[in-house]
Amino acid sequence: MISVKNLSKTFRDKLPEFTVLRDVNCEISKGEVISIIGPSGTGKSTFLRCINRLETPTSGQIFIDGEDILSPKADLPRLRRKMGMVFQSFNLFNHLSIMQNLCVGPVKLLGMNRTDAEQQGLRLLQMVGLANKADSMPDVLSGGQKQRVAIARCLAMKPEIILFDEPTSALDPTMVHEVLTVMKRLADDGMTMAIVTHEMDFARQVSSRVFFMYDGIVYEDNTPDVIFEHPTRPATQRFINRLRNLDFNIESKDYDFLSMEGQIRAFLANYQVGMPRIIQTLRLVQLLTDRLLPFTGPVDLTIDYSERNKNIYMQVVQHNYSEPILNRDDSANAALAEFHSCCEKITDEQQDDARLLRIKTNVVS
Repeated sequence: MISVKNLSKTFRDKLPEFTVLRDVNCEISKGEVISIIGPSGTGKSTFLRCINRLETPTSGQIFIDGEDILSPKADLPRLRRKMGMVFQSFNLFNHLSIMQNLCVGPVKLLGMNRTDAEQQGLRLLQMVGLANKADSMPDVLSGGQKQRVAIARCLAMKPEIILFDEPTSALDPTMVHEVLTVMKRLADDGMTMAIVTHEMDFARQVSSRVFFMYDGIVYEDNTPDVIFEHPTRPATQRFINRLRNLDFNIESKDYDFLSMEGQIRAFLANYQVGMPRIIQTLRLVQLLTDRLLPFTGPVDLTIDYSERNKNIYMQVVQHNYSEPILNRDDSANAALAEFHSCCEKITDEQQDDARLLRIKTNVVS
């Protein structure tokens, strides 16, 4: 239904120029629900706005049912009528009643008579649980109610595709559920949807596929189970686990260990990590740098904390080394034993001319 090929968007009116999309390629089939997730600033909303030509791409192609909407010969108004869009900020006409908001588009753009438009509007308001608000004005509604009206107004134009641009981001948390419930009903009814969202549980429940956008591209495209349980690419893994990280480059064994220890303490304390786990993490770093690492070259050390599962991870890259780090001679046995006792999982593998350790620490009470 939607095919995107080599899509790029550069904002040339900004100084310096800013490229937000770079060579995006993807396809969305009829009846699919695609959740688009990723860090802020990675082009998710711009991607949707390019699909319905609210933004003009710098290059690439966008096909809707086989027609290139970027072609000079494209009938853009007709193609746009196939797509509805629901924004963060509702965009209701504040001087019109709720029923008038739902009727103005079908009457003026689709040529529907007023009676049929009102009957359709009432059915749609019943679907979103707001039939009793037909004669109300938008300013008396809550944010969640306004967004439900915005969805009903979008449906009144009989779109084949609905694009949702963070539809719950402007809502009070208590109102998010009512909007997501309406969207889930649309998904169950087979509506084709592309949804930019930060609601991870919702994305997992309703999506056919999930696009993880990163650095202006669709960085990973897979089923919800794969994206949320077994993401294959590093940036996706970090985002899904909501990893916060602290990086160090240690040039030699004579590094400023007090400064690094202070930074690690402050970093973990910022995420309310308890003191026993902070002490454990510091001890692991001490064992590595004092006893286990050969320091054949610089060492890259990363401390990761997952806000999702509360785990602490470490990654160590020992450059210019090819032997297993955690399989040393007898003099290191006591340190190795203590190190292993504090870790749930350790991988020790070769990576180019360096040795890579990935460590998941034990959870201590």
